[in-house]
Amino acid sequence: MTQHSRSHDVGVVVIGRNEGKRLERCLAARGICGLTTVYVDSGSTDGSVSHAESLGIHTIKLDDDRPFTAARGRNAGIEFLVDNYPDLEYIQLLDGDTQIDDDFITFAAHELDSGTTIGAVFGRLRERNRHGSKYNRLCDMEWNHEPGDSEAFSGNVLLRAVTWKDAGGYDETLIAGEDPELSLRVRNKGWTIRSIDAQMGLHDADMHTFAQWWTRTTRTGHAFAEGADMHSGVGHYKKEVRSIAFWGGVLPLGIGASAAAGFSKRFFWLGLGAALIYPIQWWRIRGHRLAVGDDTEDAKLYATHVMIGKFAELRGIFQYRLNKLRGTRKDLVEYRSVESTGSTRDPKGTRAA
Repeated sequence: MTQHSRSHDVGVVVIGRNEGKRLERCLAARGICGLTTVYVDSGSTDGSVSHAESLGIHTIKLDDDRPFTAARGRNAGIEFLVDNYPDLEYIQLLDGDTQIDDDFITFAAHELDSGTTIGAVFGRLRERNRHGSKYNRLCDMEWNHEPGDSEAFSGNVLLRAVTWKDAGGYDETLIAGEDPELSLRVRNKGWTIRSIDAQMGLHDADMHTFAQWWTRTTRTGHAFAEGADMHSGVGHYKKEVRSIAFWGGVLPLGIGASAAAGFSKRFFWLGLGAALIYPIQWWRIRGHRLAVGDDTEDAKLYATHVMIGKFAELRGIFQYRLNKLRGTRKDLVEYRSVESTGSTRDPKGTRAA
């Protein structure tokens, strides 16, 4: 059995919604065996709650009186641990579709021990079924971060309980981008976020169609727009929003306008020159991915979907802006149906991505 450094000081929060077999693997991982664990469920209909309870894990079922969000789930789990186990110094956050590596918490806790200003530590996440689809491969490439100080962590991270409290916890209204938003406030409080050269775990995106990828990428655009609005004073996501607006909106509109005025040679050559910017940018992105270690096919795949993804992200920005004008908020965005969980339980509902 894995021996945890300072295991008596580490608690685990797992969040999920209709994760089925993924949750079963998550909760059975040796990496959290023997640690105080709480599972927070957001309206599952696939038997996830019953399974967690059968393992003797404390389970919190969120009420549907307000929208389900990953941020709300993480806050609920952390609050439970802080209130009931005040001696816990470190808290491992896990998404229910992730199986943590046997030794990650040991390595991450050792990193936190090494510096009093290190507030959060994460490692290399890999896709369980990387070659199951090109979209899984894209996710695997997304998880590849250079070791060292980082601007943000994702949903799988070991952090100090005091860091979470000092930063004010997660913003429960966010349907996406909640981790980078909290990361910003963590760094503003003087904490360092550290990426270490260690295997963190296996993630199961289970993403096999263009529609799923498009929905997930649209959600990313929504997160960029909302994050930029929330922290406009510090330029949070300002660069990303401008890039999306240019590649997904301004440039294609300019090309279209030039084509419409094609009777003029000047407009024709302007439009052609603008159109050539896309393959140039594709080539630059491909080169960057080769430089970080991707093979040729992965680099081409990544570059292609980054360019296409600008249009999906722009759609997400428009959705956010429109909802803001209407005075409404978008509900949880889910790209994966419960039928893809591999569970034999009640096949109803959808999963929070």
